[in-house]
Parts: sequence; C-alpha cells; structure tokens
Amino acid sequence: MLPAGSVTGHDRLARLMSRGADFLGCRYAILGGAMSWISERNLVSAISNAGGFGVIACGAMTPALLDTEIAQTKARTDRPFGVNLITMHPDLVELIDVCGRHGVSHVVLAGGLPPPGALDRIKATGAKVICFAPALALAKKLTRSGVDALVIEGMEAGGHIGPVSTAVLAQEILPEVAAEVPVFVAGGIGRGGLIAGFLEMGAAGVQLGTRFVCADECIAHPNFKKAFIRASARDAIPSVQIDPRLPVIPVRALKNKEMESFSAKQREVAALLDAGTVEMAEAQLQIEHYWAGALKRAVIDGDVESGSVMAGQSVGMVKQEEPVAAIIATLVEEAAAALERRSV
Repeated sequence: MLPAGSVTGHDRLARLMSRGADFLGCRYAILGGAMSWISERNLVSAISNAGGFGVIACGAMTPALLDTEIAQTKARTDRPFGVNLITMHPDLVELIDVCGRHGVSHVVLAGGLPPPGALDRIKATGAKVICFAPALALAKKLTRSGVDALVIEGMEAGGHIGPVSTAVLAQEILPEVAAEVPVFVAGGIGRGGLIAGFLEMGAAGVQLGTRFVCADECIAHPNFKKAFIRASARDAIPSVQIDPRLPVIPVRALKNKEMESFSAKQREVAALLDAGTVEMAEAQLQIEHYWAGALKRAVIDGDVESGSVMAGQSVGMVKQEEPVAAIIATLVEEAAAALERRSV
C-alpha cells in the first residue's frame, strides 16, 4: 500500500511518462542502455518483465548470433523489447532483416548517421526507429529524415561518449525537438529524482545502463560487478585520442591498465594507416573490435585490470546487487516522491 499523499506523485509520473511508455509499449518509459556482452537475453527480458524496455546490444554479433539472441529473449518475455544495431556494422542490412523476421518492435541505431536505405528498410518491417542525437543540428536532421524517436546521451554515460554533458544536451534539444518526436535522455542518471526532472523538461523517458549492471539477472562476472560497487564517480574516466588523424570516439570506463593499453593500440592502428595497409574505415573497425574484445575480457572473464570496465559516472550510486524489478521500483518511487514534493 502506498503511503498517504504519494498517489499524486505516482499519477504525475504516469502522466509524464505516458508518451514514452505508449511509444515503447511498456509500463515505465525506462530504456535499458544497450551494453555489449551485458545487454543480452537475461538482462533484457528482466527489464521488460519489470515494466521497463530492454534493448539487446547487437554489437559485433553476426546475423546468426543475433537471430539466436532474439529468439532466446522472446522465450523469456512476452513483452516488447528492442535491438540496438551499430550503423558501421558490415552486415547491417542482414541484421535489420533478422529483426524484421522476428517482429522486433523497435530498432535503435547507434554509432553515427544511418546509412542510405537503413531507415526505410527498418520501417518496412513495421518497427519503430530510434536514433542517437549528440547535437541539436543532428537531432533536427534525424527528425526530418523520419526517425520515430531520439536518444540524447551526455558524456557522463559509460562506453562510447560525446563531448557534451547530459544537462546541456537536454536544455538545447528538448525545447526544440520534443514536441515533434519522443526524446529519451541518457547519461549519468542514477536516481529517480533526475528522471522526474528530465520528464518535466519535456523528455518522453530516460535510458539507463550503468544502473542495471549489478542486477541479479545481469550475467556480468562477479569481479566486474564488484568493481562497480567499489567505484566512485571520479573513477569512470574517458579514454584519450592519441593521433588526431584517427577519429576515435572516447570511451568512458573505470581507470585501470587497459586504459593505458588503448593508447598503444591507437599508435599501432595509426602506423597501419601511415603504411597504407588499411583504409580509415577498416582502422575504425579495428578500434571497435578492440573495444569489444577488451570489454569481453572484463565482463565475461572477470579480468578487470587488462579488460575494459566500461561504466558511466553514475557508477558511484551503484551500491549492491539486487533484482532488476527492485531497481526499477526504486527509481519509480524516487521519481514519484520528487514530483510529489514539487507539487506541494
């Protein structure tokens, strides 16, 4: 039973989340951030079953692997979930077709502007298209191109990041674009009070990744989860670009030996560019494969020193392992309480 006086906060939260929840087909407009090796069948289905919206991280999966992952996720939940595809994936067309055959309701495109034909191919399957917009100009461009929703993710997030904070992106983009398409805010969100604030600013919902890593249902190695629980916000630092000719998107992760090893990898790839051994597209793909391997060492093998422990700055708010349902319930209660206080 809810405490006396809290109904108004929950009602306000439901109203503010209704657009995003209706768009996603779930109870709470809370997207699970797509994290390679982590956002798989178990965590994704748990988020959807708890009323949020789970998203499979396709990452470097082959079409056959994605086919299996979607099927296994469907076996664990009858609720909607999405699939995150990387725009530079060489098999993007085949991956879209896999999503279509399974009737995936939402496809999230990450890693840059969608290549020609990708949006139409996804929409032809009946799926909604969600894209990342790291700047206002790109948000407007994507909206004009026909995307159904946007995610604006600030540099506080874990994994690949842009240069602008979540608060600044929200202030720039929400007033300009939120009336046209649903916009989900991401990056640095660890508590429900901030969710309430972004909803009041016009967001349709939010996306969280780091907060779900220590869920009971997450398959991450115990060492990986322990690193999260021990870490503070300042431990999650961005990687450094060594060679200006090699446009490397920074990655935010907990500081360890791996962050130093990445500098060596950049120098190695830059030398291949100098020698004419690889083209720029192949060089960038090598960097992506490097990160995928480094992340797997940490997430799956538990090597948190020579593996990449990707984490957002909200990692300092991750204090324990608990079920996904408990995490979402806490976020919802915190958001409702914040809205209740502001209505007094």
